[in-house]
Amino acid sequence: MGCYVLDTTVLSNFAHARRPLLIRTALGENVFTTPVVMAELAQGMDMGYVPACKWDWLDVLKPDERIRRMADELRRVVDRREAESLAAALVRGCVFLSDDFAARELAKHHGVKVSGTLGVLIKLVKLNALPISEADTLLAKMIEKGYRSPVTTIFELF
Repeated sequence: MGCYVLDTTVLSNFAHARRPLLIRTALGENVFTTPVVMAELAQGMDMGYVPACKWDWLDVLKPDERIRRMADELRRVVDRREAESLAAALVRGCVFLSDDFAARELAKHHGVKVSGTLGVLIKLVKLNALPISEADTLLAKMIEKGYRSPVTTIFELF
């Protein structure tokens, strides 16, 4: 299994579904985020925009000089959260998980593999960790909380 760096969009979607540990179930133990993303997630929880969840299972990468330099370059195109996450994925050779269109396109431009909320839900179904009906229920909760999904049912993707 590879490694994965997640930005706020995917984390908050699974928080809204109140099932953040499903990310680890789908992706394994090499799942990371960055300090900027965790700070935004914590702020969202403090302000009541994102349900409070335990994230102690999620490793937070402290950006080294290479990641900081790359993030500074990427900030010309995307915001600080996406830039830091994408830079970490790029430098470490990880898959970048985001639902932000501009960030995903920038990742592809740099040759970084991308996925997002739907990719995690699909993987959970393929692993038999969730039936499609439960994945659809979670997706509906995420959409209700603001996730702009291109589909309304996971079944459409099989």
